[in-house]
Amino acid sequence: MCNTAAHPGARMNFGFVIDNSSCIGCHACSTACKSENEVPLGVYRTWVKSVEAGQYPDVRRSFQVTRCNHCANPPCARICPTSAMFQRDDGIVEFDSDACIGCKACMQACPYDAIYLDPDNHTAAKCNFCAPRIDVGLEPACVVVCPEHAILAGDLDDPKSEVSRALGLSHATVRKPEQGTSPKLFYIQGNELTLHPDAGIRPESFAAADVRDHGHAGHRPAATPPNTRVNDRGMTLRTPRAQGLPAGGPITIGGRMAEQMVQVAYNAQHQVQWHWPIPAYLVTKHIAGGVFGLCALGALGLLPFDPRAVVFGGALGLVMLVVTLALLVYDLDRPDRFFFLLLRPQWKSWVARAAWILSGFAGVVFAWWGLEVAGWRGWLDADLVAMARVPLAVLTVPLAALTATYTAFLFAQAEGRDLWQGQHLPVLMAAQGVALGAAPLVALGAFDLIDPSVGIAARYLMLAALVLALGTQLVADLWITAPSELARRALESILRGPYRLWYWVGGVAVGQVLPIGLLLSGVAPLAALAVLPASLGLFAWAYAFVMAPQELPNS
Repeated sequence: MCNTAAHPGARMNFGFVIDNSSCIGCHACSTACKSENEVPLGVYRTWVKSVEAGQYPDVRRSFQVTRCNHCANPPCARICPTSAMFQRDDGIVEFDSDACIGCKACMQACPYDAIYLDPDNHTAAKCNFCAPRIDVGLEPACVVVCPEHAILAGDLDDPKSEVSRALGLSHATVRKPEQGTSPKLFYIQGNELTLHPDAGIRPESFAAADVRDHGHAGHRPAATPPNTRVNDRGMTLRTPRAQGLPAGGPITIGGRMAEQMVQVAYNAQHQVQWHWPIPAYLVTKHIAGGVFGLCALGALGLLPFDPRAVVFGGALGLVMLVVTLALLVYDLDRPDRFFFLLLRPQWKSWVARAAWILSGFAGVVFAWWGLEVAGWRGWLDADLVAMARVPLAVLTVPLAALTATYTAFLFAQAEGRDLWQGQHLPVLMAAQGVALGAAPLVALGAFDLIDPSVGIAARYLMLAALVLALGTQLVADLWITAPSELARRALESILRGPYRLWYWVGGVAVGQVLPIGLLLSGVAPLAALAVLPASLGLFAWAYAFVMAPQELPNS
């Protein structure tokens, strides 16, 4: 039993030890976990990954009990905007389904694919160390049911505990120590082929796996497996295939059939959770933040200014801001709880910070736009409008800058997606924000709806921002070495794989090269046309950037 009262007043530090030399792959632990925690079909808190290696007839299958690592430095808790995912004083990383808004940020932050979205209540869930059992002095269900006593659980800080003694007597490894999460799930005789998600062929070589499609916002598995069928419960099931054969059929060498040297025989499928709403909202918020940010710089005397730029350009910016907020709420699996972002924010999370940034930005720019409309229509005295304009512009500048760039810091918190950790992202997104914010002003200037000097300044700003964005993007993607193998594979998928057309045709050719050519033409109506390709191109680039890393498994 886990005697939580063994050291009164002492702080516990719970962790798991899995003895791979004893595990027989019976799946008793995953079955007990489902029963104890009423885990729905198609999702898993604990599962047994198996990998086959060797060449016939010398083939060996290795097992790995896979689950939440209860990290000492949990990125899922740090990114959660409402503290629904949190770390207890005893080291257990727990979750509160009543506080979860279904933003899926914790799933992007977990480097181990340990978190799933509950298909019944649409909130995040995972292994919680059987916390209700721990709190009454019982062991987790998986520990109790394991027939080989291969799963140990206890206080890692107690030198007399079984887990501490096991770690002291054996060499143990953890998954992805380079992530800096300090995992507390240790494997005795851990197999490198099961520990590393990219070590074997998958998912075509799965013997069997369940895939459940939640349907919201186009959610789908990280890879669509062949040889599938749908059962009477609407679940997509993989048909078992002859063991050891590659997806394209047998490979022959010198007339003999060659088996696969390494293949994943079984693993849990995980969903791609962020889809088109995320790239779309990047476009809309860049337009909203950019157009008001440039107008604010004009109001402060740093750029040419015309109040009509706020009236007309700001109208588009407000529409885009409303669409941004609508997209963010739509992408939540619990949109009825969106107000939790404001009522119970967890301030370390850039998701929570973003909610307050957008709310503050919306309040300021709605007030400024209303003020300028009232002055333009003659409803307010011009001197009063001019006097109120400056403090509103002062507030707008930092809020607009944060609106354009905060997503870069949010991506950086999503530590489970290595490609999103690029240090160039704040510069890239700032340039994208200036380009898309200047685009409406270029169009307004081309049709003499605002002072021509404002349109000309916007044209030069848009041109410079597009050149900066293109240069930053190509240097980062083509010349800077990817920080990890998963990041390299995601980038390969973008540059030369399934997303290459989104990147090269949409993001580069249509989104940057074409607008640059239109702006350099010197013809005002042609420059005005740069608005549409620049917006579409940003969506295309963002779609590839958001989707490709999610296609790669972390387990």
